[in-house]
Amino acid sequence: MDDTPAIERARASRHPRPGPLRRLGWFVLIWAASVAALGVVALVIRMLMGLTGMRVG
Repeated sequence: MDDTPAIERARASRHPRPGPLRRLGWFVLIWAASVAALGVVALVIRMLMGLTGMRVG
């Protein structure tokens, strides 16, 4: 039987970590998606405010 702890065997059997460029790409993708979602929420709030008569200037 193998003497290595189960967690070390699990780490060794996993796929290798993706490279730094791939991780950076995921980070940028998640950041862009969150900025876009925030923009959509802001647009919806602005539209709702316009419907209720709250106008700027």
